[in-house]
Amino acid sequence: MSSEGGKRSGRRARHAQRADKPVVDPCPPGQKGGAFKPLTPSELEQIYDTALRLLETLGMGNVPDRLAADLLSAGAQPGEQDRLVFPRIMVERLVNSAAKTFIFHGRNETRSIQVGGDRVYFGTGGAAVQTLDLDSGLYRPSTLIDLHDFTRLQDTLANVSWFTRCCVATDVPDVRDLDINTAYALVRNTTKPVATSFTLAENVAPIVEMLDIVAGGPGEFAKRPFLKAHISPVISPLRYGEDAVDVVYECVAHNIPMSCITAAQAGATAPATLAGFLAQSLAETLASLVMVNAIQPGFPMVFSNWPLIVDLRTGSFAGGSGETAILNAASAQLTNWLGLPSGVAASMTDAKAVDAQYGAEKGMTSLAAALAGGNLIYESSGMTASLLGASFEAFVLDDEMHSHTYRALRGIEVTEENLGFDAICQSVLGDGHFLGSTHTYEAMERDYFYPSLADRNEPRTWEEEGATDAWSAARTKAKEVLATHHPQYLSDAQDAEIRKRFRILT
Repeated sequence: MSSEGGKRSGRRARHAQRADKPVVDPCPPGQKGGAFKPLTPSELEQIYDTALRLLETLGMGNVPDRLAADLLSAGAQPGEQDRLVFPRIMVERLVNSAAKTFIFHGRNETRSIQVGGDRVYFGTGGAAVQTLDLDSGLYRPSTLIDLHDFTRLQDTLANVSWFTRCCVATDVPDVRDLDINTAYALVRNTTKPVATSFTLAENVAPIVEMLDIVAGGPGEFAKRPFLKAHISPVISPLRYGEDAVDVVYECVAHNIPMSCITAAQAGATAPATLAGFLAQSLAETLASLVMVNAIQPGFPMVFSNWPLIVDLRTGSFAGGSGETAILNAASAQLTNWLGLPSGVAASMTDAKAVDAQYGAEKGMTSLAAALAGGNLIYESSGMTASLLGASFEAFVLDDEMHSHTYRALRGIEVTEENLGFDAICQSVLGDGHFLGSTHTYEAMERDYFYPSLADRNEPRTWEEEGATDAWSAARTKAKEVLATHHPQYLSDAQDAEIRKRFRILT
C-alpha cells in the first residue's frame, strides 16, 4: 500500500471511530443542576416573605364556589372585595404536604423520568399557531398533520425527555375534536411521557377513556398515568380562572398529574422590577399549589413559575432576553429552595429564522435555567418566533444543544486518574504529546460529546462539502427522520377501538 493510501485509510478509521457511539454517553439527560444561584440566601427569604405577605394581605380573587369551600376548610379566610386570603401558617402547611417528587411515566417504562430533586430534563411546551415550513422556510398555520409529524420527529430525539404538544391544530375548529385529536397524536406517535392542555373540563373524561384503551382497559391509565396536564389556573394579578380551576378538579379526579403554570408578564400583569415580579409570580404559583393540595394533599404537581418578559417599548413578548434568562434561573432556584418539583421556561427565542439571534437566545436562556437546576425546562425544544412558531429544524438543533448543556452540567470529575500525573510524565519524557495515548483514548470515549450537526471542519473542507449552514443541515436531518420513522405504538385493535368511540381526523 502506498504511503498516501495508508494515510487515507488511517483517516477513515479515525473518522469511523469518532462516529461510533461512545461506550459511555458523556452527557445523558438528568444531569444535576443547581450550581448557578442568582439569588443570595437573604434575597430568597425576602422574596418568599413578600409572596406570603401578598397572599395573607390580598389573597386571591374570583374564587369559584367549589374551590372557596375547599380553601376555607383548609384555613383560608374571607378578605376584602370577595377575596380569600391565605394565612402564612396555612400556606406553609400545604407546601410541606405537597409532593416533592413523582414519577412522570412513559408508556415505555425506560422512558419514565423522576421529577424533583436536583435532576434537569429538557422537554417541550407551547401552543404555537404557526409552523416553519420545511420546504418554503416561511411560516404558515399549524395543522393536525404538523402535530403528528412533530411528535414522530421528537420521538427520535434523546434529549427531549417528555413531549407536550408544541403546536395547535388550527385546522380543527371544534374544541372537543381539538383536545381529543391532540391526545391521539401524542399516544399514536411516541411512548415518552406526554402532556397536553384541556380546553374545557368536560373534555377530560372522554380523553381518559382513550388513554385507558391505550393503557389496557378501564381504570388502567390512572394506575400509571403517562400523560400530564398543563393548566394555568391563576390569572395575573392574583385571581383564579374558573374554567382552568374546573380542569384542575377533573384532573385530580382522574389522577392526571399537572403542571400549574403561572405566566405573568413584567410591566403588564406583574411589576416591571425583577424582584417585585418574582415576589408576585411566586405568590401566584403558591396559590396554585395551595389550591391543588387543599383539594387533595400530596397530589403530583410541577411548581411551574414561568416569568415572562415583554419589551416595554412595544409590548412584544421577549422570550430570548437576558431578563428571561435570569428570572427563570431565579425561579428554579426559589422552587428548589422550597423543595418542590420545579418547572421553568427557556429557549423561547424571538428569532423567526434559524440564525445568530436564534442560537444566542436559545443557548443563553436554556443554559441559565439548567445551571440553576430547573427540573423540567419547558419550551426548550422546537419553539421559535416568541412561541408563535414551531420548527422541525429547531427540534433537531435544540436536541444537540441540550447535549452540550448536559455536558456542562456534568462538570469536571477530579480524581487521581483524571489528574493524569503519570500520563503527563510519560508524554513529557516520551513522545512529547498526548495523541494516541491510552489516557487520551479513555477520556475521548468518556468525557467528550461529539456533535453530528455542528460543523468543526476547517474552511476549505467546509466549502468542498457544500458550505452547508446549520439550518440546511437540520432541515436535511428532519426530513430524513420524517421519511423513515413511522412508529406503530398503537395496536390495530387499540386504534380501531379509539376510532370507533371518537372522531379521529387523521
